[in-house]
Amino acid sequence: MNFSKLLIDWYLSNQRELPWRKTKNPYHIWLSEIMLQQTRVAQGLPYYLRFTEEFPTVFDLADASEEKVLKLWQGLGYYSRARNLHFTAKYVAEELKGEFPNTYKELKKLKGVGDYTASAIASICFNEAVAVVDGNVYRVLSRVFGVDTPINSTEGIKEFKALAEKLIDKEQPSVYNQAIMEFGALHCKPKNPYCISCPFQQNCEAFQQGKIKELPVKLKKTKVLTKYFNYLVLLKGEQTIIQQRKGNGIWRNLYQFPLVESDKNLAEADFLTHPEVKKLLQEDFKKVNLFNKKSIKHVLSHRKLMVKFWVVQVEEFPEAFSHNDFETISTADIHSYPVPVLIEKFIENFNFTK
Repeated sequence: MNFSKLLIDWYLSNQRELPWRKTKNPYHIWLSEIMLQQTRVAQGLPYYLRFTEEFPTVFDLADASEEKVLKLWQGLGYYSRARNLHFTAKYVAEELKGEFPNTYKELKKLKGVGDYTASAIASICFNEAVAVVDGNVYRVLSRVFGVDTPINSTEGIKEFKALAEKLIDKEQPSVYNQAIMEFGALHCKPKNPYCISCPFQQNCEAFQQGKIKELPVKLKKTKVLTKYFNYLVLLKGEQTIIQQRKGNGIWRNLYQFPLVESDKNLAEADFLTHPEVKKLLQEDFKKVNLFNKKSIKHVLSHRKLMVKFWVVQVEEFPEAFSHNDFETISTADIHSYPVPVLIEKFIENFNFTK
């Protein structure tokens, strides 16, 4: 079986028309690859178009404020990607005079650029024969060649990378890498793959052995922890209170309403007696309403958040909100701040002007 030939033939007949496939500009390829990490093309495409319109060159992205970058990224998730994107743009613009490295080895030195992204840029932009390995590639190779080594084990990562390097078309690595990613995304899908019309059907170990649903193999994830978030939406006329998240969490530098974490789901009767709520509000409020009677479930990689928004009407903001961690803003300006997607959805649903 000539794996690369069958794959490329399929790709040339089935590839999607996507804007980053019309260029070999490393800035645009880098942008698209960072955005599409753990993200479907349909979700990432509008963000790519917005970023390339707002920041046509790496210099434009480097000159932007982090807040503006995070705001444009809002809703795409995995915000560390956006922060690394901005950091790397500054490095390329200032230290490398706007020129991206042209080898896999040097590309991997950039912040936020790992094996997969470096391989993609090096092969697509500079025709270097380095194989990409992502979720789509793991799935295709594990099924076609019957590899049952866990893809998230040290041994599996090495084994699949070696197999991918062995199979890559050395003469056209750009086309090959895009072909295998596209084949995994469109044809050899996680569920309901198109085995009947698959060009590898006769040679596919998983198909021949009835193991399509079993491959690829993945070690069990870390147990997901449940956390209970209570956001305090304080309203004083046309003003509210927000704070910027600090530390090293995934939402670092995004804005949120004052947050109280609890060890269980708080009923309305429990909310005002919670020690942290009592400490913050000090009974300096007119009225408290629970916006969402049912907790909003927001799932992250290792955490499940159960979220409630408590709307607190006040004559004056309580003393606890006067220190530097909190910021008083006009409710009319709230849409201009970068926030996590769950808060963005609340803002969209809550009428701050009424």
